[in-house]
Amino acid sequence: MRYTLFDPRPCLLGEGAFWHPERQQAFWFDILNRRMLSRKAGREMEWRFDERVSAAGWIDHDTLLIASEKALFRFDLRDGSRVDLVALEADRPDTRSNDGRADPQGGFWIGTMAVDARPGQGAIYRYFKGELRRIFAPISISNAICFSPDGKLAYFADTDEQMVWVHDLDEDGWPAGDKRVFLNLRGTEEYPDGAVTDADGNFWNARWGSGRLVCHAPDGRVLEEIEVPSKQTTCPAFIGDKLDRILLTSAAVDLGGPQDGRSWMILPDSAKGRPEPRVIL
Repeated sequence: MRYTLFDPRPCLLGEGAFWHPERQQAFWFDILNRRMLSRKAGREMEWRFDERVSAAGWIDHDTLLIASEKALFRFDLRDGSRVDLVALEADRPDTRSNDGRADPQGGFWIGTMAVDARPGQGAIYRYFKGELRRIFAPISISNAICFSPDGKLAYFADTDEQMVWVHDLDEDGWPAGDKRVFLNLRGTEEYPDGAVTDADGNFWNARWGSGRLVCHAPDGRVLEEIEVPSKQTTCPAFIGDKLDRILLTSAAVDLGGPQDGRSWMILPDSAKGRPEPRVIL
């Protein structure tokens, strides 16, 4: 098989998988249950929050930047303390954060969406050196935020629209010019969820509803497809000391199967990832 079970704990809505390169440790989120999960050397770890949390980047060995439905905040893994950095749609109780990832320039991108998934209520923001700027809106279900290895391209999706776009970035990582269509999945049963790029620039995309992880070349061609027992796959991240495995989260919401919501380790043929960039505050 091309996969093995990474973590047996079911997530109602798994998301935000990433690998902390200094800690050599994987983290991911269960958004609707308001918790962050991790495991290291076979030991399961969990942190619970008062609000929904969805994505993170690393600041240093012991500190993460975490996105919640109300803010971006520093989180100390040693004692669980937090310091809010900037509000994130805090005046909108009808929205929450969703997919997010750090870019190669040290910025952190985070998408929002309506709590009830109403169309057109979300946006995508970038936080860089203390500034939070809204860069794309409106969007319904923000997903697939990731970047080319050279930091010149950003990808993002609207799952509801079944579209993935690509956008040029300037030298500081801000969008330049206009977005372009990377994948148009309209008219199919394919719904793009979270994504990550590998060291060769290939785009690995979880497909919500079909239980698959699909690898696309930079020109959009399908290179590889891997199926797992969880129907609602959500977010991939390259993990391990060689970054040659992929953690793939999933969601059990509205489903009742024994494998739904579990987290899987994918064994790609030869692909390798890149270390997650440090977030620059």
